[in-house]
Amino acid sequence: MHPLLLRHWRPATFYVRRLQVSAFCTSTGSSRPSVSCLEKFLHASEVRHVATTRSRRFSSVENPGILKSRFPDVNIPGNETLTQYVTQHFDDYGNDVAIINGVTGESYTYLQLKDLIRRFGSALTRLGFKQHDVLAVFSPNVPEYAIAFFGATSVGGVVTTANPAYTADELAHQLRHSNAQYVITVPEVAETVKAAKYKCPNVKEIFVIGSDVPECRSFSELLEDDGSAFPADVPVNVTEDVAVLPYSSGTTGLPKGVVLTNNNIVANLRQIIHKGMLEFNRHEDCLIAQLPFFHIYGMVAVLSCCLRQGVKIVTIPRFEPELYLRVIQDYKVTRVMMVPPIALFLSKHPLVDQYDLSHVKDLMCAAAPMGINLTMALRDRLNPQSLRQGYGLTETSPVTHLCMEDEFAPGAVGVIIPNTEIKVIHTETGVALGEGEDGEICVRGPQVMKGYLNNPEATAGCIDADGWFHTGDIGHYDDKGYFYIVDRLKELIKYKGLQVAPADLEAVLLGHPWVQDVAVIGLPDDEAGEVPKAFVVKKTDDVTEQEIVDYVAGKVAPFKKLRGGVEFVKEIPKSASGKILRRTLRDKSRV
Repeated sequence: MHPLLLRHWRPATFYVRRLQVSAFCTSTGSSRPSVSCLEKFLHASEVRHVATTRSRRFSSVENPGILKSRFPDVNIPGNETLTQYVTQHFDDYGNDVAIINGVTGESYTYLQLKDLIRRFGSALTRLGFKQHDVLAVFSPNVPEYAIAFFGATSVGGVVTTANPAYTADELAHQLRHSNAQYVITVPEVAETVKAAKYKCPNVKEIFVIGSDVPECRSFSELLEDDGSAFPADVPVNVTEDVAVLPYSSGTTGLPKGVVLTNNNIVANLRQIIHKGMLEFNRHEDCLIAQLPFFHIYGMVAVLSCCLRQGVKIVTIPRFEPELYLRVIQDYKVTRVMMVPPIALFLSKHPLVDQYDLSHVKDLMCAAAPMGINLTMALRDRLNPQSLRQGYGLTETSPVTHLCMEDEFAPGAVGVIIPNTEIKVIHTETGVALGEGEDGEICVRGPQVMKGYLNNPEATAGCIDADGWFHTGDIGHYDDKGYFYIVDRLKELIKYKGLQVAPADLEAVLLGHPWVQDVAVIGLPDDEAGEVPKAFVVKKTDDVTEQEIVDYVAGKVAPFKKLRGGVEFVKEIPKSASGKILRRTLRDKSRV
């Protein structure tokens, strides 16, 4: 062992440290870890060690194996609705710009946003929308998203957010399951909503932001309301009443409605708006909102977190390289929240050199793990003050772990946030594991969902009797309290941070007349994280791999396409109970 490494020897973390050193040296052009390379890396490591010594004692004395945050608990009163909490200081923020359309330049100040949220809530009430009713938002990121989102929750309603890339059938499933009465959309995808509405008798009307669309009403009509019908006092039980109903594939199966109460999201915002975490400076900071608001990451960590703190948000409807870079440059964006594919773009694409990104001080990656090599490449190119990761799930509102701004921990997804308990358990015995041991990560805290909508079986399958949510992610923690995700127990595929359920694609494939049996897995991909691949048992030799790929592409959203291809096999490996042995298929793909 190299003497410099010996000085940093800790059995449980040595393997991770060795990988970090190797990646660091590779990023500097060294073919092997030289003394100078090690000294550079280990000096940085020592700085981090000094900064994080206070975290060494994060395990509960009363309950060995249950890990707690290095930070003291924060106050969560349990009496605030989501809209009340987010809009609490809008009067103080006054005429400061709250949210800007990065394409058109149109914007709303905080006072305008407050007024329009009230008008929208009043207009919904006039339509007969009442407490516990559901409003669906099927739109890319635009400033009006905030008006619809907080306007509905302000009158005690529930917002279900849907991916605007969905097909009519996919959207119809969510609209039916959530029992949405109204849908907010944009002209570009209005035809999809209209097609879905024909299959959903529960949907009463569609409102379109922007230009007029036949058979739909204009969103602007709702904003012309005088606000007088806004209910004076809605008796919301914040710990029980639902605020948001995003859809997630959970640990297995088809998409499920994730029941998030007002208190779930308010608690998570209070947990993360903490110095060194996601506490921003409204006089200095500006964030780009390319992370979709329909996704829990963009919904909470960007939209809600920024508006609560009076920070300017610039929206773009989708990731387009030139638009993305221009907005960061022109609006002097200081903080960028992203997913690994965007990190890869920023670290390698030649177009990046044509723009001034020097004011970006904080880069945060989440939704899927960002590898050490990519982390180092991104740091070398942009040299931000802070480069870090976070971790969470839709079911945890979403954040459970964050890396601190002033600590560089490549490969780690973060330390435990306040008011949160974590344990890492053996996947077969359920016994709590120790430092450096890989097991399933379990979470307990006020941000854990109430459950899956109308699905007690799925809820019981992931939240145990003691309130622990079983994430399905495999990982471990080191001696400083940093967590690392190494694998996934669950079968969910993550394509560019978006969830693709194998069962969803398998159901589509089994609808093909020449498919006998099928199994879908995720293949590692440098750009996308994972891409779906199908193993197909065919009924006839007449069908080709491309025909299968094209068949699926015509029935699902673009992010669910079989970009990993199709492989014909004689049989799908299954256990005695009939469960698909996906690990066998993954191993086959690695050969």
